[in-house]
Amino acid sequence: MEDKKIKHFGGCHCGAVRYSALASSKVRVYSCNCSVCWKKQYKGFSVPDEDFELLQGKDNLTLYTFNTGVAKHYFCKTCGVQSFYKPRSNPDRISMNVSCIDPGTIKEIEELQFDGVNWEESMIKKPVT
Repeated sequence: MEDKKIKHFGGCHCGAVRYSALASSKVRVYSCNCSVCWKKQYKGFSVPDEDFELLQGKDNLTLYTFNTGVAKHYFCKTCGVQSFYKPRSNPDRISMNVSCIDPGTIKEIEELQFDGVNWEESMIKKPVT
């Protein structure tokens, strides 16, 4: 699935939040069944923190946390879209909503299911990257 990294751009619906990320043009997205991802129908892929750059909209983000507070769910204050978040399962990475990436740079998507209801056991069986 891996090929050379290219720069992807993405953001929220209204354009207030914009970011760039270095990742392959072939991405592996995870469809998670945890309580929050299921309700949002979030399908994401992640990059290391150093490969993600928030270009604009820091002041337009609102933060939602629950349970342990480790996962950081960021939403645009204007349109409500969650274009990225910091996952509890991989706190040194940023997960981006594949639907929020601008068209043209993603050439292939592999979708995998992730058992987020039982995420601790799932990470032991098959870590998400």
